Amino acid sequence: MTTVISSNAVAPASSKKQLTLALVGNPNCGKTTLFNALTGLRQKVGNYPGVTVEKQMGTCRGPHGEILHLIDLPGTYSLNPTSPDERITTEVLLGLRADTPPPDCILCLVDATSLQRHLFLVSQILELGLPVILVLTMMDLLEKQGMKVNDAELGKSLNCPVIPCDVFRRKGLVELRHAIVNRKGQAPAALRQLSSRDAAFRLALFEPNLDQISIYQFSENFVAEVVQKRNFLEEQQPGWRQEAVANRYHKIQTICSAVIQHQRDLRTDITQRLDRFLTHPIWGWVAFGFIMTAMFLAIFVVANYPMDWIQSGFTAAQNWIKASFPPGEFTNLIADGALAGLGAVITYMPQILILFFFIGLLEDTGYMARAAFIMDHLMNRVGLHGKSFIPLLSSFACAIPGIMATRTISSTRDRLATILIAPFMSCSARLPVYTLMIAVLFPPHMPWAPFVKAGVMVAMYALGIIGACFFGWVFKKTILKSDPLPMVMELPPYHLPALSSVFQQMLSRAMSFFKRAGTVILGVSIILWFLSTHPKTPTSSPDLALKKSFAGQIGQALEPLIRPLGFNWKIGVGLVTAQAAREVFLSTLGVAYSVEGGEEATQPLREALLKDHWPDGQPVFTPLVCVSLMVFFVFSLQCMSTVAVVRRETNSWTWPAFQFFYMLAFAYLASFVVYQTGRFLHLG
Repeated sequence: MTTVISSNAVAPASSKKQLTLALVGNPNCGKTTLFNALTGLRQKVGNYPGVTVEKQMGTCRGPHGEILHLIDLPGTYSLNPTSPDERITTEVLLGLRADTPPPDCILCLVDATSLQRHLFLVSQILELGLPVILVLTMMDLLEKQGMKVNDAELGKSLNCPVIPCDVFRRKGLVELRHAIVNRKGQAPAALRQLSSRDAAFRLALFEPNLDQISIYQFSENFVAEVVQKRNFLEEQQPGWRQEAVANRYHKIQTICSAVIQHQRDLRTDITQRLDRFLTHPIWGWVAFGFIMTAMFLAIFVVANYPMDWIQSGFTAAQNWIKASFPPGEFTNLIADGALAGLGAVITYMPQILILFFFIGLLEDTGYMARAAFIMDHLMNRVGLHGKSFIPLLSSFACAIPGIMATRTISSTRDRLATILIAPFMSCSARLPVYTLMIAVLFPPHMPWAPFVKAGVMVAMYALGIIGACFFGWVFKKTILKSDPLPMVMELPPYHLPALSSVFQQMLSRAMSFFKRAGTVILGVSIILWFLSTHPKTPTSSPDLALKKSFAGQIGQALEPLIRPLGFNWKIGVGLVTAQAAREVFLSTLGVAYSVEGGEEATQPLREALLKDHWPDGQPVFTPLVCVSLMVFFVFSLQCMSTVAVVRRETNSWTWPAFQFFYMLAFAYLASFVVYQTGRFLHLG
């Protein structure tokens, strides 16, 4: 038995027992929610060496101070992997990855409302010979369906502890920690290696793809032994695979029949009633549109107040610095360079936080899977795999995790097609640009302003979706032609979200954005300030000084190329710096117009843009130019981080280069058509 340190004993940190735990389960079983509840902020996210599968690890304490290291493994339906992330799960559990310690104990999470389906993975894991603790989730939903699981009887049937857990109400977490430290330790190394090899051999027998057998290898002749055994079984007992799987499911069904108790007549499940509406071929789309519109409406209405406070704070800081420090280069660098650039972006943090909050809320309630379900038909119409929708949906927050999420797509061509179109989804970095242009389009006190602005925002997001679908169809009909595979996806039951987990995800994503603002954007803002103020020109006109600066010269060189889009040279400078990250576009405008504004440097950016004019006196930022600029940002790829991730995912510079230039060319063409058509129709 594992030795437990007494709660009264005082031991040095190094003497505390340390255990490595692996969290395993089917997708949508509540694994990430439990991981967040146990580890809190003690988490570290990276990638497994050699692959681009996310590696999420965290630590927590046992009941007597034991140090528990948790590894949140990718969700999988079985230990016979069909994608890179599922392969990682199998390799870690078998102890085949030198970069990840083999687990001392496996926490296997099971959705109690889908017990029979989830126990297939559990039965495979139990055969690994490792200590296993079964964690039952969604118990409250099971009770609402009029059923109950006899966890004591289930534990006897599976010969492992079973802990019902309700993270939302913090129930079962203490019992889980006690079960972890009281579980038997590992077998001796030699016995463990033998057990792992036997488990790998059994898994390899059922692997349909012979090339995949190599991942289970324990010796040079491993594959030969597996093939020999498979041939023997095929000869002696044709259909042995189907019979073995059927026997496994029969045992699972027998267990479920014994442990699931019907307390009363089964009532109509609220999930089924909601799904009749939310997955309906017509009303499902109406609901989806309503939810998206409500989200963007909240972004405009709720975020207005904190945005005003942040903007006022930066304005006060700029004024204080200019009044407190002597005039000179350093004062201008801080006020007009760093603060103007950061302020132009951080002002929009409330909107980004609200966006991340809604995405986390939709994921945690179970609606996100419904959105994927209703989009599956559309994905197939454009030739994409149904699983493509999840990465595309993730790209609304950021294209980088969206592109990484394509690892769940087994077809290489479908995965590549999804990667190539993922940046069309309007990520959070585009949100500040849209917001600024919409603010220039519509005065703040116009009637029904929030609804009109939300409608325009939805239109921009819809335009990105249309572009993704169009190019997805083009690629699947030409360079990446292949037949789409059917999507098999589990629709989890609806449940109340764990707000603590939602807020934790929201803050984590927001901090990632803020770090970019504090590094890339700050650095670019300072560089741009230097380029905008040097070389020094003896002139009384701030506009002329800016025009003769290095930044002005770059913008003027680009102006003939972008003038057909309605853009002036200042916008051109912004488009160049935005290649580092789209958010930098706002900091560029903030720096440029602060430098030009002289005494008016602290005025809101919207007012500064409205006062900008062409040499002939015509305003630069007309409604038509604002729309043209938003269309350009919808379709262009302005994020070097995304380019780097595509390079890593495809292991080639060919595809990221192709992606960058085809999106840039299409963005130019679309913006050109919008602006020139608008001028022809005298729309502004």
